[in-house]
Amino acid sequence: MRTIPLGETGVDVSAFCLGAMHFGSRTDPATSYELLDQYVAAGGRFIDTANIYARWVEGCQGGESEALLGEWMRSRDNRDDLIVASKVGFPAPVDDLQQGLRASQIERAVEGSLSRLGVETIDLYYAHVDDRSTPLAETLEAFHRLVTAGKVRWLGASNFLAWRLAKANTLAEGQGWTPYCCIQQRYTYLRPRPGVDFGAQVAVNDDLLDCVASEPVTLLAYSPLLSGAYTRPDRTFGEEYRWPDLPPRLETLCAIAEELDATANQVILAWMVQSEPPVIPLVAGSTTAQMTENLAALHLTLSADQMARLNRAGIVAEGPSS
Repeated sequence: MRTIPLGETGVDVSAFCLGAMHFGSRTDPATSYELLDQYVAAGGRFIDTANIYARWVEGCQGGESEALLGEWMRSRDNRDDLIVASKVGFPAPVDDLQQGLRASQIERAVEGSLSRLGVETIDLYYAHVDDRSTPLAETLEAFHRLVTAGKVRWLGASNFLAWRLAKANTLAEGQGWTPYCCIQQRYTYLRPRPGVDFGAQVAVNDDLLDCVASEPVTLLAYSPLLSGAYTRPDRTFGEEYRWPDLPPRLETLCAIAEELDATANQVILAWMVQSEPPVIPLVAGSTTAQMTENLAALHLTLSADQMARLNRAGIVAEGPSS
């Protein structure tokens, strides 16, 4: 599998990161193992989870995904071959551990993640959501202590605005602390309506794209395929994406998919990886057929003209009519 540099860590990671959100919960253990094995067989080595996954599923309390990954790695004896990412700090009113990014919360949460994963070190540890109620210095210093203790290798941010990411990394640089090497954000081919609110989730915007184009920070995209809305007749696009930009954007996407004899999903994943700078999509799936479709996008090549058409499509690029 093609690899992409992870910020300035000096390490290259798989161009597709496997999202393990529902492994061990909505996706049963046997199927989860199949999907993990399928991804690794395709050359993938980069797996993403979080301490909160998947507490919203009935009967779950969070940590199920980490626990399943730990069991799978032990059964396959492949921990050293992988780059495993987890997260801390998604707002959850039920318990204090998962609410924010105070030092005490981070220090307790990492121990739980290490135990469930069955590892001594988490390769990439994310601040899951920006916590405005905690000083950046407290959060960054706590993360840096984890790095110096060998419990975490690198740091990432998720659901941060561009200026907050830049401010955090400037502070880290000035204090000699470990910076955020990447940012994971909500991102797909369709653009959301201006001003739309995704709650704790933050969507990629032009400011962030400009930031990652000029700073040594790698962009990862979650929800790139909008839960199948591009290709499944039983799924629809949310109201967040229903505005005049959608029809021309979708028309261009479908036209290029037809030209390449590919699915819209495959074109989106290829578009991300072939962007400049490249974007690493989180791919997932609840069946091996879905995983096969996603992984096939690795072999899809978009021409310069097709990339330009995809990038130009929509009213944002066209500007106001006269």
